[in-house]
Amino acid sequence: MPAPEAAPSRTCSDATQAASGIAELLDVLWEHSKASTGQATAPTSASQLRLMYVVDGQDGIRMRAVCHRLAASPPNVSRMCDRLQALGFLERLPCPGNGREVTLRLSPAGKRHLQRIREKREAMLHHAIHTMPTGERRALTRGLTALAKNLTAGHSEARRTTGGPPAV
Repeated sequence: MPAPEAAPSRTCSDATQAASGIAELLDVLWEHSKASTGQATAPTSASQLRLMYVVDGQDGIRMRAVCHRLAASPPNVSRMCDRLQALGFLERLPCPGNGREVTLRLSPAGKRHLQRIREKREAMLHHAIHTMPTGERRALTRGLTALAKNLTAGHSEARRTTGGPPAV
C-alpha cells in the first residue's frame, strides 16, 4: 500500500523552506562567482547588480521605472547609478521627449561584467544539475518553471491591486 501523502499545508511549507534555502544558497554562490571572476577590482554590491540586471533586461529604461522595480527610493537608486557610472558600467541618457527624466543603459563594460558573472554562476549550476538523475532534473525544470510563472503572476497581480505602474 502506498504511503499516505503529506498534508498539503505541510508540503507547501516544506517547499517554501526549500525554495528559500536555495535562494540563500544561490546568493552565496553568486557572490562566490563574482569574486572568482576577478571582480574584486571592480566591486559591485548585490543591490547594484540587481540594478544592472533590471537595466540589462530593458535597455533605455527610465530611472523612475528602475526605482519601482527595485522598490527603492530615487536618491538610493541615484547613488547606485553614480557608483556604477564611476565604474564605467552604466550610462545615463536624457529621456527622449522629456528632458526632466533620465534613461539608463549598460555600457559595454557593464555588459561584460554581467556576462562573466552569469557564465560562472551557470557553470556552477550546470555542474550541480548535471550530477542529478534525469528524473530529478526534469522535475526540477517543471518545478522551477511553475515557480517562476507563479512569482511573475503574483508580482503582476500585486502591482494591479496596489495601483502601481504597469510592468515595464
